[in-house]
Amino acid sequence: MDIFETILAPFKWLVSAIMVGFHDGLSAIGMPAASGWTWTLAIIGLVLVIRAALIPVFVKQIKAQRGMQLLQPDLKKMQDKYKGKTDQLSRQAMAQEQMALYKKHGTNPFSACLPMLIQMPFFFALFQVLSGISSAKAGGHGIGAMSPEQVKQFDESTIFGAPLSASLLHGGGGNQMSVWILSIVMILAMTASQFITQKQIMAKNMSEEALASPFMRQQKMMLYILPVVFGVGGINFPIGVLIYWTTTNLWTMGQQFFVIRRMPTPGSPAAKALAERRAAKGLPALPLLGGKKVDAEAAEASAAAAVEAKTQRVQPQRKNRKRK
Repeated sequence: MDIFETILAPFKWLVSAIMVGFHDGLSAIGMPAASGWTWTLAIIGLVLVIRAALIPVFVKQIKAQRGMQLLQPDLKKMQDKYKGKTDQLSRQAMAQEQMALYKKHGTNPFSACLPMLIQMPFFFALFQVLSGISSAKAGGHGIGAMSPEQVKQFDESTIFGAPLSASLLHGGGGNQMSVWILSIVMILAMTASQFITQKQIMAKNMSEEALASPFMRQQKMMLYILPVVFGVGGINFPIGVLIYWTTTNLWTMGQQFFVIRRMPTPGSPAAKALAERRAAKGLPALPLLGGKKVDAEAAEASAAAAVEAKTQRVQPQRKNRKRK
């Protein structure tokens, strides 16, 4: 066993245990144990458990993204300061100032990738579990928490005539035309949902300053590169893995839609749209103070008091004259 398999071993057991738990629960309420739809719902249940557990990480990701957008003006000034300076000392000083900016705003450029990075071990573990189904069945042993009987059931289960352990590149039994069609449909759904999610963030939930930053130009490149990478890699993914990744992308898309609509980034088109919707309903705006929603009337009163304090002229006091 190599180091990669050693690292993934606990993840393989956890992934298979969650799937088995959902499978047994669905079987207990009357669904056929050997049905491909029962195992498909078990995979979807796996997604729900993992994504629900990642909600606190997602909240941190949102805060980090807001921090990245808030530091863009300072980052632009720093880049202009070191523009044209290519010596080692200047590059080192720029890197130190950049890290200080990230620390000040409590963020870093890699925060947006954190949920995906955490998911990757589970993704690879599921890939190994489903890819090893056929060999485990031939050897008569289980995989992780899956018993030999459950391995056999999974290997023989199909949806629309395509086995869940089959892939576009390697086949895997069943109706080959069904395998090709279902794999292609799932790959397109997987890549499209990922592209739409990132596109709606850039189109609706970023300010003009953030969109003009060099960091966002790199993000725009990744917008097109990542779907292509996953699309090409998808030809080697078992159908069960494609179901997992498509479902998690749909979760992300819905999650982002909620955040963009209800808690948009200040200064973004989504924030302006929210203000217009509230104005049309006769509701007061909900400003963001310190990153938290506050009561509109209290915020208005506080702002009015601050303006009054700044604009109020201080009257000079006369000195008391001494009586003769």
